[in-house]
Amino acid sequence: MMDKIITYIIAIVAVIALIISAFGYITFQGQISDINDSISNIEAQLGEEGQIDEYNPVTLVDRVGNIVTLTEAPERIVSLAPSSTEVLFALGAGENVVGITDYCNYPYNFLEWVEAGNMTSIGSFSGPSIEPIVALDPDLVLASTQSLDAASSLKNLGYAVLVVEGHTIDEVLGDIIMVGRAVGKDTEASGIVNDMRTRIDSVANQLAGVTTTPTVYHEVWNEPLMSVGPENFIDELITMAGGSNIFHDATTSWPMVSSESVISKNPDVMFFPDMYMGQGNFYDTVESVENRPGWDSITAVQNDALYEINADIISRSGPRLVDALELIAQMVHPEIFGEL
Repeated sequence: MMDKIITYIIAIVAVIALIISAFGYITFQGQISDINDSISNIEAQLGEEGQIDEYNPVTLVDRVGNIVTLTEAPERIVSLAPSSTEVLFALGAGENVVGITDYCNYPYNFLEWVEAGNMTSIGSFSGPSIEPIVALDPDLVLASTQSLDAASSLKNLGYAVLVVEGHTIDEVLGDIIMVGRAVGKDTEASGIVNDMRTRIDSVANQLAGVTTTPTVYHEVWNEPLMSVGPENFIDELITMAGGSNIFHDATTSWPMVSSESVISKNPDVMFFPDMYMGQGNFYDTVESVENRPGWDSITAVQNDALYEINADIISRSGPRLVDALELIAQMVHPEIFGEL
């Protein structure tokens, strides 16, 4: 009988934790929900100098169902993705980051930090080994979908692990709020999200009277050709910028496409990642794209509407996605936002 009671209590506690997290985890449906209430509650906890006097214990549920309860502010954080590193530093939690990946390069040249011995790189963000992570004795690990195996192993070893990688704009905004709560930077997280939403709304307001919807092709890779389909934030950004993704009807979020299909869909605008994964352009130059067989018939090529965009800001689920939105809006509607 006692065993059953204990089991029931554990189940109830788990459900309560999920409910707390669900209500605490702000979901965005085109606008910020209850953000002002959240800010008001945070301000009530501030001391005279505008800082939270003490860390409030928090229970969080990430996108793969990990339940993490933190009773103290993490002092040793390991980031397993460049996007998470950007979020942590944007929140002002950078001084607590002790581990990053080889691909983390913003807002600082972390390679120099690693070489100087001021920070440790755990290696690749795709399938990282857990040994260098464990060696750092982290209080919190921010993983991604590229490090799920490592996240699972670390969780089994008793480490606090949150998987952070939103696939939509709303999920990205929600993740920023979640990470802010995890590291005791609620106010900063709310400020970042409010700023991002304000800039998103500004683009939407300027597009209110637009009657044209130029078609857009974004090339993610070229051997083989890969573009973006539905259910990812790049597709959303194109739509938010007043364009129409030519592969929005694809069956996957990252479809392999053919040169013939791009020619057939005849996009009005095309843009390509510059310095992909910190390396040189995989397509060499814009001129080399224009010279692909048959591409001279594409409207974007004929109208010189081919653009480059920093691969990091378009591919990372962090605060700089709004920078990407504003740049894409210039590509798609230069008559409103000005020429690039």
